[in-house]
Amino acid sequence: MPKKILLFLLLLSGVLLHSQVKVSGKLIYSDTKNPIENAEIFLKGTDSFTSSDKNGYFTLQSEKTVDSLEITVNDYTKNFSIHPGENVDVVIEFSTQETIQKKDKNDKTIKEVVINGFPRKKLPKKENPAYRILQELWKRRRTNGLTNFKNYEYKEYEKIEFDLNNIDSTFISKKIFQKLNISTQDIDTLDISGKTYIPVYLNESITNIVGQNKPSKREKSFLRGNKAYGVTNNEVVANTVKNLYKDVNIYDNVLNFFNKGFTSPVSTIGFSVYEYLLTDTVDVDGVDCYHIRYRPIRKSELTFKGDLYITKDTYAVKQATLQSTSGINVNFVKDIYMELNYDMINDSIFIPLRNYIVLDMSLLSKKEGTKGMFAKRTLTYNDYKFDQPREDIEKLLDEKYEPVSSGAYNKDDDFWAQNRPERLGEDDIKANQLINKISKTRLFRNIVDGVQILSSGYVNIKKTIDIGNLYQTVGFNNIEGFRLRLGARTYFGPDDMWRIEGYSAYGFKDHQFKYGGEFRWLVNKYNRLTFGIGTKRDITQLGVTLTENEGIMSRSFASSSIISRGDNDYLSSVNKTNVFISINPWKNVQFRLDGTYQYIKSGDLSKFDIGYYDKSGNKREDLYDSHLTLSVEARPGAKYSHYGLDRYQHTSLAPTFILKYTKGLKGLINSDFSYDKLQFLYSQPILWGPIGKTNVTVEFGKSFNRLPISLLNVVPGNQSYGIIPNTFSQLDYYDFVTDTYSALHIEHHFNGRLFSYVPLLKKLQLREVVFFRGALGDISDGSKAINASNIIYRAPKNDIYYEYGFGIENIGLGNFRFFRIDFNWRGNYFDMPDTNNFGIKVGLQFTF
Repeated sequence: MPKKILLFLLLLSGVLLHSQVKVSGKLIYSDTKNPIENAEIFLKGTDSFTSSDKNGYFTLQSEKTVDSLEITVNDYTKNFSIHPGENVDVVIEFSTQETIQKKDKNDKTIKEVVINGFPRKKLPKKENPAYRILQELWKRRRTNGLTNFKNYEYKEYEKIEFDLNNIDSTFISKKIFQKLNISTQDIDTLDISGKTYIPVYLNESITNIVGQNKPSKREKSFLRGNKAYGVTNNEVVANTVKNLYKDVNIYDNVLNFFNKGFTSPVSTIGFSVYEYLLTDTVDVDGVDCYHIRYRPIRKSELTFKGDLYITKDTYAVKQATLQSTSGINVNFVKDIYMELNYDMINDSIFIPLRNYIVLDMSLLSKKEGTKGMFAKRTLTYNDYKFDQPREDIEKLLDEKYEPVSSGAYNKDDDFWAQNRPERLGEDDIKANQLINKISKTRLFRNIVDGVQILSSGYVNIKKTIDIGNLYQTVGFNNIEGFRLRLGARTYFGPDDMWRIEGYSAYGFKDHQFKYGGEFRWLVNKYNRLTFGIGTKRDITQLGVTLTENEGIMSRSFASSSIISRGDNDYLSSVNKTNVFISINPWKNVQFRLDGTYQYIKSGDLSKFDIGYYDKSGNKREDLYDSHLTLSVEARPGAKYSHYGLDRYQHTSLAPTFILKYTKGLKGLINSDFSYDKLQFLYSQPILWGPIGKTNVTVEFGKSFNRLPISLLNVVPGNQSYGIIPNTFSQLDYYDFVTDTYSALHIEHHFNGRLFSYVPLLKKLQLREVVFFRGALGDISDGSKAINASNIIYRAPKNDIYYEYGFGIENIGLGNFRFFRIDFNWRGNYFDMPDTNNFGIKVGLQFTF
């Protein structure tokens, strides 16, 4: 997904210069607490100038060293000194006096200026009056009201807009904008930051959500309407939109943005991460609230700054603003700004009313002034209903609904006028008109098509056929030498109900053609009943995963790694045919039954012998295998886009559970073996807030019969110089062969927290990773007895084989930080032949 964001941002690139001085804050009237709009603000001795927005906010920067700020309000000018490092998030209060004359009652005379900022020395938390308020909030920690009722219904309105930002009249005069039919009259200004922008994409959706907590937990979404302006039916945009935003609960200790853990300003560890300043009590929608400002103690961490409005009587968050600190170590993201609004049902329950978020993103550089993109999202919740008659709710939950055939994407203007919670503003109407105008230009369509090709790897021809995958065209291995591959698939749209896919490949060393093809059909959209059949003949590296995919079109990286550690002659020639049927009886739970027939022989018998002894004691150099595989996969909490055959899975923290049972069928189509195999996999990313994210994968498996090497469980080695997940970097292929195994992979990403304490590394924005891998297993005497291959069977039986190491990720320039380098050490089993005790791996990692 992050790779697709990058490609979409190719539309939005630019560069700016770094500033030495930055001043930001808010101007308000001290007596009314109202914001001061259109004040003129200068950094003295520079050309840096800005005006406060309608909410009183301003930001100024300069490369020059500046010690004075000049502010003019209603022809009254005041100067005050500024000090490096102490001028972010200041509140400047102007005292006012209304004139007596009614005809001039809107005039104001400035009496004095008061600077309301954080103290230079951080107060101990017990001396800070904000601590008492947050203590009371923690005691009454709220839960989302949706989990506190037997059932619930509500309507969700979502509006998403992408804008090119930092656009000026000089830039707009370039020839490319003339081709896009854009002029200076189309430029608008964002209230929050004062940055100029031009909208290029807008999407609206209205969804009815129904849920039940008792007697069983169920929830269903009914997309009633969806309307896209500009880039319609484009996978890059649609997938980018779905992955940029996560659901946010302010009461969580850790807030998830881009699958990175930001510490919430109301976290129970907040005082170790933030400074808090109680400023005043204010009225928010008729409710008296404490106004608390907060900012991070260490700006290098994943934190926010902003304002909290906590109700005086019930100590609940009524409203919150969250803005990321400058220079956050998140690629492509310059700034995050969010407004959250809640309603209190009672002393223990809240419900969200409105979320507004703006992501300021750029492709090349995060420096101020860089041409980039705003990704804006507004979520409004209304029409809440709780504890409705159970039979009514269950009827809705059991309803078969699919938005494409139900016309959700073809609603007319009357539907939107009646169902929007608020009318489109003048800016929205202007944006719609501009986006429609831009999208009709040939240049814009060509750019969008180009980005689609780069992101997907496929070239679409007349919305019928995709040619690709372009990124699999060239490969290399010891058996085939250089390998060329050409593939194609049917593609009429993202919600296709059936698909035919195939490829042909040729090796210039073995002079052999290979091929593969598969047909899949989504029979029923509601329970996702799917049928598929396929076949292939190809050279592949077996034993590179423990929990294997039965699919025809999959191919391991190890089968075609261009540069490898040592020679890899352990490739197999596989003729495989597969038939499967799958169904989702419950949300995010899939049952799949595969029937597979395969003929396996060595890719090069002179180098790799897969031989075994049959019951008669004769040596066999190949094998026939027919088996059935029943698998159950559960991904609780996962979210998907589209409703056709190939759904797009959003990046999330959802765990994955896979349970597989395989039954070998001796005698069926000449099959040589009868066997039973049981396997289990659990995998999940876990956020830990300020200390980063841990990826955990656990696997177990057992084969209950004696088998030849091609059907055993091989502890997956990695002889390439690339980083391959869930493999062991210091093992060669077939170093450990088992029929009973367990494996553990733990990888922790600190997200630059440790390096942030080292000035040079902090400036380079490098991030640290530590990892541990372990495997334990055994091989039965029966499997050893029939082994006639040139592989010596070993298993990590008595001691856990383990590896450990550390990595450096986020290597690159600007926002292009795709490289990662790992330093790996072998922990034991040094007495094995040709051991690799230390190794370096390099990989590409498209992340934020």
